[in-house]
Amino acid sequence: MGLTYDILIADDHPLFRSALRQALSTGIEAEVSLTEVGSISELQGALDQRTDWDLVLLDLNMPGAYGFSGLVLLRGQYPQIPVVVISAQEEAAVYKRARDFGASGFIPKSSSLEDIQRAVQLVLDGGVFWPQQGEDSGPLSNEEKTISTQLASLTPQQFRVLTMVCDGLLNKQIAYELNVSEATIKAHVTAIFRKLGVRTRTQAALALQHMELARSAR
Repeated sequence: MGLTYDILIADDHPLFRSALRQALSTGIEAEVSLTEVGSISELQGALDQRTDWDLVLLDLNMPGAYGFSGLVLLRGQYPQIPVVVISAQEEAAVYKRARDFGASGFIPKSSSLEDIQRAVQLVLDGGVFWPQQGEDSGPLSNEEKTISTQLASLTPQQFRVLTMVCDGLLNKQIAYELNVSEATIKAHVTAIFRKLGVRTRTQAALALQHMELARSAR
């Protein structure tokens, strides 16, 4: 039996997922088993079921993701899984931030099928893949380092609650969405505030928004 790679595709655009599926079904040297998810909550569900994925292909703009926060969460909770970012935002600063936050590569969405295949094969082989012009931005600020460390300390469920807080949901609405008690959500929110070093929902939302792409691509 030959080697089979289990790859998780996290992207909310079915058309691009099917392009990735096409590229990876034909251009990789080993067998690949592909699983698709379309949001951060679906991604977390897939990771709850198993943590031995060989690779996650992560779109930065997806429901439940605030910029680099999904990448920070993945690297913090599942450091053994390599992550390659795929994005339509192709500025050099975005490549650099993806690298700073622990990605193993970056695939612009404008890439050819051959470039996608080459990038994925490199990372599966234990390497990294970065576009040529990915060196043009300064290092992470101390604030970005602090917030990324704080976000990485959240559990997946706390991260899910935080994104819902940032979307303006009240505790009872979050409890309904997640099918848990309001007291459980209050406990999560208290823990989130402590880990982020904030005192209000607005401050928590601002911390998460520090991971936005626009801020990093200035």
